Amino acid sequence: MKPYYEQDGITIYHGDCLDVLKSMPADSVDMVLCSPPYEAARTYGIGFNLRGDDWAQWCADRYMECLRLSRGLVAWVVEGQTRDGEWSASPAMLMVELQRRGAILRKPPIYKRYGIPGSGGKDWLKNNYEFIVCATRERTRLWRDLDAIGHPPKFGPGGPPSHRRADGTRASGSKSSDRRPSGELKPRVYVPPKVANPGNVIECGAAGGGNMGHALACENEAPFPLKLAEFFVRGFCPPDGVVLDCFSGSGTTAHAAVKHGRRAVCVDVRESQCELTVRRVAGVSGLAVSAK
Repeated sequence: MKPYYEQDGITIYHGDCLDVLKSMPADSVDMVLCSPPYEAARTYGIGFNLRGDDWAQWCADRYMECLRLSRGLVAWVVEGQTRDGEWSASPAMLMVELQRRGAILRKPPIYKRYGIPGSGGKDWLKNNYEFIVCATRERTRLWRDLDAIGHPPKFGPGGPPSHRRADGTRASGSKSSDRRPSGELKPRVYVPPKVANPGNVIECGAAGGGNMGHALACENEAPFPLKLAEFFVRGFCPPDGVVLDCFSGSGTTAHAAVKHGRRAVCVDVRESQCELTVRRVAGVSGLAVSAK
C-alpha cells in the first residue's frame, strides 16, 4: 500500500486500519500505542456506531493484527460509556476477548485525568481515569527503560524488609546466607533505587484545552495528551525504534516519536486527520508539509 506521506522516519497511511495492518509484515514495529473510537460516543463523520460486544469484537480484530506486527508492547487507550446510570464495561469485554484469542495481557495501567462533570451519571462518581489495554504476543520480557519514565523514590527506608509467607507467618526479612560469624542472621537493609518504577497510574494533569501538548491536538475530536504518548514511547520503544499508531488522529504518538528519537507509522481512515498529522509532525521536526 502506498503511503500518504513518508519522510525522515515518519510514514502515514490513509485507509481503514485493518486493511493497512494486514498489508504490513509481521514484527515490523517495536511498539503500538493508539486509541480507537469509544463505542458510539462519536460518529467521526464516518458513521461509526458500535456498542458492547460488537465494539469489542471490532477492536479485537485490529488489536490482534497489532500484536502480529509488534515485537513488543501493544497499548490501546480505551473507555466505555455510561448511559442511564449503567457503564457498558466494553474495555473489560475487549480484554476478555483478547485473552480468548491468545493475547498475553498485562494488568492494565490507567490514564488519570480530570473527568467531565456529569461523566458518572446523576448518581455516581465523575470519571477520572481511562484504561490502557496492554498485551504482548508471547511470554517474553519487554524492551523497557523504566528509568526514563520513573521518578525519585517518594518514601525512604522504613526498616528491615519483611513479608508474609504462604502460611501467614512473617518472614524475618533476612536471607539464610546473611549470617554473622556467630551464626546470627544479619538484618537486611533496604537501599532505595535512584529512580523508582513509575507504577501503573499515569498522571498527565489536566486534559483538554491548551493542555494536550500541541495547539493542533484539539482539531481532533478526542486527542490524548502528549505526556501520555511520551510515557509509552520513552518507556517501551527503543531509541530509533518504530512505534505504530493505527488511529492517528492529530498525530500525538508521531509527535512523541519525533521528539524522542523514534520513528512512527501512522494510520487514519480520514484524510483530514492524515493531513493534520503531517502538519503537526512538520511543525515539530521542521519537515516539509506535503503529502505524497
